[in-house]
This record gives sequence, structure tokens and C-alpha cells, in this order.
Amino acid sequence: MPARFDPAVLDALPLGRDPASVRRRVEAMERLLERMFVVPGINRPVGLDTILGFVPVVGDAAGAALGAWMVWEARNLGLSKFKLARMAGNVGLDAVLGLVPFVGDVADFLFRSNTRNLRMLKRHLDKHHPATVTIDAPARP
Repeated sequence: MPARFDPAVLDALPLGRDPASVRRRVEAMERLLERMFVVPGINRPVGLDTILGFVPVVGDAAGAALGAWMVWEARNLGLSKFKLARMAGNVGLDAVLGLVPFVGDVADFLFRSNTRNLRMLKRHLDKHHPATVTIDAPARP
């Protein structure tokens, strides 16, 4: 007998358009792109953006598209054009540097455009949607 679908699963997913759902989605995307796992030996977090950077052109385009999605979410929340331009510039710089062999891989490892964009988005949400404020866990030593 097939398992029944539990509608509570959909309620748990942050699929809404409200600021709290957007915050959870964007934080999850940043975690996926920048901090998916820690590289043993150097204790530096690495994500999908760095891994995709090893695939010439297509990987960098995919990383840029995922970063652009975060900018799109920020636009829907009403960030100023200046902040959106800064966010797009971060994604664009990451994508352009990613086109250069080896340099792009190092840039993905050191320049975390999605983390920078998340920081800008969180400041906006904290100021304009204070109900979405969350307490961040302390950084690992």
C-alpha cells in the first residue's frame, strides 16, 4: 500500500512569500553554496559554488544563476536599487573571476559573494521586518 502524503510536510517548507520564509530560503541557499561541508586539514567551509567552479564555464554559470536567485529574492523584498546593484556586482565579480582557470577556483574559495549578499539581506530584514530576526549560532572555533 503506498504511503499517504503528509500535508504537514508542505507547511514545514519555507515556500511562502512572507519575509520569514524568504529569510529561511536564502539562508539555506547560502549554506548550500558557501558552507556545505568543512575541508579537513584546513578547517575551511566549502560549498557548491566552489565545487561548481571546477567545471569550466557551465559550473560558473550555474553558480552565478544560483547567486542571481538570491538577488531576485532581495528585489522582491524591496531592497534599494543601490543594494541590489552591489549584490549583483558581487555575483558578477564572482562569475567573471570564475571564468579564469585556477584564479577563479581560488576566488571561489576566498571571495564568498553569497555570504556577502546574505549579510546585506539580513540587515535589510532586521531593519524592515523585525519579526524575522533570528539569533545566529556562534561561529565554530
